[in-house]
Amino acid sequence: VQLQAFGGGLVQTGGSLRLSCASSRSIFSFNAMDWFRQAPGKQRELVATITIRDNTNYADSVKGRFTIPRDNAKNTVYLQMNSLKPEDTAVYYCHSTNIFAGVDYWGQGTQVTVSS
Repeated sequence: VQLQAFGGGLVQTGGSLRLSCASSRSIFSFNAMDWFRQAPGKQRELVATITIRDNTNYADSVKGRFTIPRDNAKNTVYLQMNSLKPEDTAVYYCHSTNIFAGVDYWGQGTQVTVSS
């Protein structure tokens, strides 16, 4: 399984970006898909999750600003980021989990930089 993340870039404070995570396998094969991020000198943190039942969960720091929609036909999960802040600057990674198989997968990171 390959997860390909893209869509990062440089944006000003208050701007928006949409990250995409395209899976080589049907996203219905995963129990959940997530976006993590890692800022320089910090631990990787969970940003948003969407389950196979469309339940979503967000880190407190992004609630009300980020959403995690998906397109089942395209096997793609997105991270829509609005009202971006400099503290959102990080490398963003997509991740998927298949609990029954006991495996998970990571995509390559995509850099998001928010200028003040």
